[in-house]
Amino acid sequence: MEVIVSEFGKGRYAQKITAGAHVLIADEPVASGGNDLGPSPYDFLLAALGSCTSMTLRMYAELKKIPLQKVVVNLQYEKIYAKDCADCEKSDSRIDHINRQIELQGNLTEDQRNKLLEIANKCPVHRTLTSKILITTQLV
Repeated sequence: MEVIVSEFGKGRYAQKITAGAHVLIADEPVASGGNDLGPSPYDFLLAALGSCTSMTLRMYAELKKIPLQKVVVNLQYEKIYAKDCADCEKSDSRIDHINRQIELQGNLTEDQRNKLLEIANKCPVHRTLTSKILITTQLV
């Protein structure tokens, strides 16, 4: 599937995102000079990880007949200083940090909960975000 992003014309940073038959709006918050017409790019990144995590857990639970009733994934993004960095004042010594908290509802054993946590770390978006990523950019 192809995703197309173009300026939306309703503010400095608003973007129209077309993904197949779906149309979404991205924008920056007012504090960053946007109009807050939609989630920020990092909100979409967290949404991708959270939704993939929840879907992956649901698929696994159904496959293994685990009595998982509901999954709630709460995510936050921040830049933090790299541990043990020699020169933490330089901007490149900061790393991206995503805090993901997963609530599993249902009558689950401790073993089932631990296995679901292991599976959460195997969702495709998680694997993509923790792998080396190659982005090819061309002017057209």
